[in-house]
Amino acid sequence: MRIGIFTDTFPPQINGVANSTNILFEELKKNNHDVYVITTYKGIGEHKWNKDHTILRLAGMELKFLYGYVMTSPIHLLALDEIGKLNLDVIHAQTEFGVGIFARICARKFDIPLVSTYHTTYEDYTHYVNFTHLKAVDNLSKKGVASLSRMYGDSSEEVIAPSHKTKEMLEHYNVHRQINVIPTGLQLEKFSPVLKDEKKRSEIRREAGFGDQDIMIIYVGRLAKEKSMDVVVDGFEKASALGINVKLMIVGGGPDLEPLKTMVKKKNLGDMIVLTGPKPSSEVPDYYRSADAFISASLSETQGMTFIEAMAAGIPLFARRDEVLEDLIDEGKTGWFFRDSDDLAVKLGSFVKMTEEERKAVSENCLVKVRPYSSAVFGERVMEVYERVVEEYGRRSTVKSAEVKNTGILITLTQADGKTTEITVSPEDYHEFNIRVGQKLTHETLDLLIGREAGRSAFEKCLRRLSYKDRTEKEMTDFLKENTDCSEEQIINVIDKLKSNDLINDEKYCRDMIERMQAGLKGRKRILTALVMKGIPESMAERILDEMTGDEKESAVRYAEKLMHSDREDSVRKRKSRIYARLVQQGYSGETASEALAFLDFTDAENAEAEHLDKCFKKAKKRYAAKYKGEELKRHIYQYCLGQGFRSSDIKKKLEELTDEEKDQ
Repeated sequence: MRIGIFTDTFPPQINGVANSTNILFEELKKNNHDVYVITTYKGIGEHKWNKDHTILRLAGMELKFLYGYVMTSPIHLLALDEIGKLNLDVIHAQTEFGVGIFARICARKFDIPLVSTYHTTYEDYTHYVNFTHLKAVDNLSKKGVASLSRMYGDSSEEVIAPSHKTKEMLEHYNVHRQINVIPTGLQLEKFSPVLKDEKKRSEIRREAGFGDQDIMIIYVGRLAKEKSMDVVVDGFEKASALGINVKLMIVGGGPDLEPLKTMVKKKNLGDMIVLTGPKPSSEVPDYYRSADAFISASLSETQGMTFIEAMAAGIPLFARRDEVLEDLIDEGKTGWFFRDSDDLAVKLGSFVKMTEEERKAVSENCLVKVRPYSSAVFGERVMEVYERVVEEYGRRSTVKSAEVKNTGILITLTQADGKTTEITVSPEDYHEFNIRVGQKLTHETLDLLIGREAGRSAFEKCLRRLSYKDRTEKEMTDFLKENTDCSEEQIINVIDKLKSNDLINDEKYCRDMIERMQAGLKGRKRILTALVMKGIPESMAERILDEMTGDEKESAVRYAEKLMHSDREDSVRKRKSRIYARLVQQGYSGETASEALAFLDFTDAENAEAEHLDKCFKKAKKRYAAKYKGEELKRHIYQYCLGQGFRSSDIKKKLEELTDEEKDQ
């Protein structure tokens, strides 16, 4: 595969991005890929190739306040022609500005898929542009970082993040592209303690004024505000005050080099802390191997390459707790987390007291822990991304036109096989996805856009349905399943949107329905059944019923009293039986129904019982007299009146009043 790696920084510059890019460059070459690095050099003039025509350098200006970072213009017309001649299969941008922008220009001009790696948490670097130290400026800067990060991420086919912390940050920025977590690998053998040279170790220590037997902690890296080395210096000062005999070597340069030297001098810690300045990368492994442990207080790392280098050299870590380091530091086994300078002093004291055997065990733990961070694994995983992106890129649809319509923006797409298709997207999605004519859209992006449009259409249908009647979450879910082609995920998203806008609220619906049904004198069971049938969870319905139900007996009595006014000519027993049944049907318990009946006054009905029996008797006689005579007639009259709830003794007494003539008629 022919690969172009675009980066603002590359060896001989010394920093994490340069190191990571160089490791990837070497690994890809080992696997017989044609790899080209497009980077910068300090100076003016035209671009220039190295001897073997693999590294193209673009002229730029050194930014000293960013420790030698070379900023170049994103426009290089002559270099653009050189890139075109390379016939690249994929472009990999390692930086966002300068050369990173140039990478995106090349990708678009030559129709080449672009992968980007997000190395730097720019939020931690906004102080470089906030000269007035105003909070408002800092907040504005961080918003700008989020916006730019999203734009750069979404202009790539896929994004590589060196840690889960970085991935979560990009997801928080709403980057839509697939984000692959691939830690930068190291050529671990370069740092191996097996290569320790005791003579070299002694020389390094002597240069700093330290002895071979001193416990020496080392920091290697850039010296700047975000590295928080002042916390480390304060911790060593407190360790000194406690009589802890430990030394600190600080290797590296940067804007905080001189301020740190001044701090060490003011604190009178010159015998304890030494700043060596920057060292060539070829010598760095020997510096690690000359130390007993590594330390950093930085919370701005995206992966922590120097931490991995130190562990590859077999030395444990001292660090402030950070998600990036959670997989590296096993407390007491491969290192120690410290909260602040006071806690650091205590941890240093414990480390100094460890025996040689204990330190050896910790060293072995570090070597085991760092094995997965090999450069070979790193190169293989990046190649997997390249291969997937190149294959997918060839199958993408190209935006042919975009036209504003009443329903949204109509996008016409040309597919890889030459066929044309159309989709409608909202103006919000059009701008969010930075859609433009000529852009290639992945199948995943198209599916997402189509899904969002389906979701919007479904949402509008729900609004119309809810405009005239409140519904439960289950009712609206069933409605979407029956009346739209939305997937389960889309339905969940629509329901969540309805809920977030308080358009469906099961608890409120439940309370309103209970209030209405109680006003209609419905009992608890009837209310509970109705709520559950509407899709209200039974536990919620019972809880709210418990909160809202007052004296249910009073409601039952009121309902029973309404029933007292009907069927006045029935027997008292039948009226009571009917009222009881209606109360139970209304949702009241049998106990509550009985209590309500006991509360009713049936005195008038009891007094009119004989009159009502007489009417019932006459009605039965009229019904059966034409068909039955004598005792047979009496038996049918008796059964009918008994069925109407009248007492047997009263019926029999009434039957005795029948004359023989009436029996035989």
